[in-house]
Amino acid sequence: MKNCFILIYVFLSLVLSHASIAQSFIPQKDWLVTPISEKSSIKITDSQIVMDNGLLRRSFYIGENIACYDYFNHSNLQQLIRCIKPEGRVKINGINYQIGGLVGQTENAYLKLEWLANFKKGVNDFVYQSSEIKPIEPFINWRPTTWAANREQPTGKRLILNFVAQEKKLAGIKIQVNYELYDGIPLLIKWIEVVNNSTSAITVDGLVNEILGLVEEESAVVGKVSEMKVQHGIYFETNYAFNNAMRYDLSDQTTHWLADSTYTSQVNYNYDTPCLVEIYPEKVANITISKGSSLKSVRTHELLMDSYDRQRRGMMIRKMYRTIAPWTTQNPIFMHLVSKNDEQVYKCIDQCAATGYEALILSFGSHLDMEDMSQANLNRWRKIAEKAHAKGIQIGGYSLFSSRRIDEENDVIDPVTGKTGHAFFGNAPCFGSKWGLAYRDKIKRFFEETHFDIWENDGPYPGDVCASTTHPGHDGLGDSQWKQMTIQKELYRWLNERGVYINAPDWYFLDGTHKIALGYREVNFSLSRSQQRILNRQNIYDGTQEKTASMSWGFVPLTQYQGSSPEAILEPLNQHLPDYEQLMMIYYGAGVQACYRGPQLYDTDKTKVLVQKTINWYKKYREVLNADMIQLRRADGRDWDGFLHVAPQLAQKGLAMLYNPTSETIERTITLPLYYTGLSKQARVREKEGVAKTYTLSRNYSIQVKVKIPAEGYTWLVIE
Repeated sequence: MKNCFILIYVFLSLVLSHASIAQSFIPQKDWLVTPISEKSSIKITDSQIVMDNGLLRRSFYIGENIACYDYFNHSNLQQLIRCIKPEGRVKINGINYQIGGLVGQTENAYLKLEWLANFKKGVNDFVYQSSEIKPIEPFINWRPTTWAANREQPTGKRLILNFVAQEKKLAGIKIQVNYELYDGIPLLIKWIEVVNNSTSAITVDGLVNEILGLVEEESAVVGKVSEMKVQHGIYFETNYAFNNAMRYDLSDQTTHWLADSTYTSQVNYNYDTPCLVEIYPEKVANITISKGSSLKSVRTHELLMDSYDRQRRGMMIRKMYRTIAPWTTQNPIFMHLVSKNDEQVYKCIDQCAATGYEALILSFGSHLDMEDMSQANLNRWRKIAEKAHAKGIQIGGYSLFSSRRIDEENDVIDPVTGKTGHAFFGNAPCFGSKWGLAYRDKIKRFFEETHFDIWENDGPYPGDVCASTTHPGHDGLGDSQWKQMTIQKELYRWLNERGVYINAPDWYFLDGTHKIALGYREVNFSLSRSQQRILNRQNIYDGTQEKTASMSWGFVPLTQYQGSSPEAILEPLNQHLPDYEQLMMIYYGAGVQACYRGPQLYDTDKTKVLVQKTINWYKKYREVLNADMIQLRRADGRDWDGFLHVAPQLAQKGLAMLYNPTSETIERTITLPLYYTGLSKQARVREKEGVAKTYTLSRNYSIQVKVKIPAEGYTWLVIE
């Protein structure tokens, strides 16, 4: 077995003015700064399988069955596995079956390798038969049509473990356990496929695609699972998440931290330590797999963590998205038009072309209806799309799905009341109803015939269950969530693979969507412009911790929104140019695209020049502004605030945006943490387009820069 890296831990404490970023350690070879050269490998012998990419190692022992005995993080030398568990679990025709695994371990706090030879297969478990190695294939055949920070699909190796049933009544049913190991990142993706080659249909009532007995991170004599911390050495994310929280951890429907009663030597008297994780969607049952077909589980993304620091952990998660979902790095410059007629659309197409904007989205409240399948409507919008494309502008539109009532026949049926009106949004159609299936087909036809480029899907399927037994898209309550989720995800993948960019306010990134709301309260955009500036910077600071700027959209109401007063809006634009510029620089300076919602981008030549100037600035620094971001100081209205973009792979290693919310010019000496820029000795720093000064980095990779920030203004620093 390959020897692991010998690592030196360097303690790093980057102390900032009014803030700090503390790294618990930084490995000598840090994949967040310098890409590692080692590629993924899978080695198979008669007794074991070892997957290794230089950052993580996962190993399997082959005896009477196969079992994972080793899950190792090379960066911090952490072993995650404390005991043997099955590869998964499936309930077929009402009976639970373990997939793989070995039984016989009595001490579950730790695992000695010499014990493995004495472990046995379970009586009714699916047993390991064979394995295959393949290169990773793209999960989505993404076709980028806009600017993107990463246009490459990931590389690595795929391991397929084949299992067969011991019971004769399950003859012909095979199970594949799939692992994908990615190059350059401590990441595995795992999913299970149940293949029915038997003589009849089978029913699956649950499919658990990951079970791990992990080292605990609590030492509590009393306390319940819900009251204690969970494992921090590994991050789980699946493509089964929803609830409009704009955050994955609150949208996740699959990660279950549990107690392990077989772990009898733990310190908790009631065996309630959270040290067992199972991955599965909870509200899924009664899935029929017909003869000759199969069922695939959710895809579980397992990212090994080497730090407790939120900043570093967030950067690791954001790197995961950039790697395995490169479409999320697309970040076109778009406007949100509220239109009443075609002439307004043509006007804004011309304004976008004149100012450097790249796309125009017809916002909610516009005269676009994507559900109108009349040929006249389709021809009308195809003509408008052709006009936009001739000007180099992409065009898109808004469509609402879930938070609307259709009728008694097509809305979701509450399983308790047996009536409509109790969905996530109150009233909502079932995606498996006749109306829901027709909606999917209408959206596809609209994009096929009009050649639109962007879809803003508001109220996507939010996880509603439906007790109807007459909807053609699902059989009943048990499979209603799974089937509706499948319909929604298939639509997103279909659009993505045809080059359509998708805004959707729910967590469907891993199935093809590109952008979600940054995280904001809509009624706040009825507050004054000065309040919005500070609130927007707070939203950016908070909303880009675990997602990238390109995955996020903000909001700028050019006209009245949510019943706002004149102090909240920017129209007439020429009368509020300082506020217009500030709001643009706040968002573009963070790499976040905002929905500039209104009838026009400019109303005078002076306004036009301002917009052109801002967009030209953004495009000049686009690469670094779309790079990773270090939060320096959160906006509080009392003193400076800002953030630092870091890009070790670029010539411009960093760019700091600094803001002054006060009514007076301020001078500050600001500490810039440059570790993640890749610089180690010296940095050349210039303010705006001024002359660069050379700074020597301290032992903690930071420099101190004296800056003057104008009253209610901003400045930026370029690091090379």
